[in-house]
Amino acid sequence: MRLCKYLLLACLLGTAQFVQAHQGVAFVHGTGKQSDAYNDYWTGSFVNSVMSGNGNRYVVINCNFEKYMWDSAATGCLADQLSQFIQNQGITSLYVITHSHGGNMVRWLMSNPTLDSRYPNIINKISKVVAIAPSSKGTPLADAVVDGNSFEQILGWILGYDSDAVKQQQLSWMHQYNNTNLYGTAGRPALPKPFVNIVGTDVDSAIWDSDSYCGGYQYQVALEVTQNWLNSCSDGFLECSSQSGAGSLWFNDKSRTRGREPLSHHQSRRKCFNLDVILRNDI
Repeated sequence: MRLCKYLLLACLLGTAQFVQAHQGVAFVHGTGKQSDAYNDYWTGSFVNSVMSGNGNRYVVINCNFEKYMWDSAATGCLADQLSQFIQNQGITSLYVITHSHGGNMVRWLMSNPTLDSRYPNIINKISKVVAIAPSSKGTPLADAVVDGNSFEQILGWILGYDSDAVKQQQLSWMHQYNNTNLYGTAGRPALPKPFVNIVGTDVDSAIWDSDSYCGGYQYQVALEVTQNWLNSCSDGFLECSSQSGAGSLWFNDKSRTRGREPLSHHQSRRKCFNLDVILRNDI
């Protein structure tokens, strides 16, 4: 009898190791057309820190997220790269980290499983989506760029916002999508897998504060400017209500970050204030 117990325990441990060995992580970037998101969007130091101790099965998505979310170059590309990763690495459990508009891309995939034959298998493999500063309800900045005065339009052009993806993130457009095409918001069906939010609540750019330099001081200054279009609770690009608009809240930045520092929209995809460690431990 004792031998049977030992054999059962060995089998259970072996099974646990097998499942662990087939976990994978996907990093899904936000608005923009990426060809090297590892270096240009996330940075290698962030990705490598998140993955430290979590194996080497990860994929950094590179797609054209300047397109509408249903475009083949957008979520179609995302589905293609996730499917290849799952198949090539034998992934049985997929932990997805998104940033900004990338959250809308993943929500589109999970909300419309019948639109693409690849979607159901991806959804089945997803264990959790961590949406960092997702634009779930859009942003007034998109409205300012598309419909604003000439100064606002020029500001948007300088920041690289002149795209279909930005049009899509206008407040009224996202309201329509959330009510008809996307799951996860209040009054709508729940998403098929957990979709949890990390919300950035403020921007610090004090020149004397060393924390303002994490990720690049110039970005903090720019986000202080764009924050003028937003309410007091925002990360410089998105208001807190948009970031927490779909799925469930995991945490607001200051409740978990080192030194209770806020995460600006730029810092929330960088190795700032232990964000990388929080994600690493959760994986």
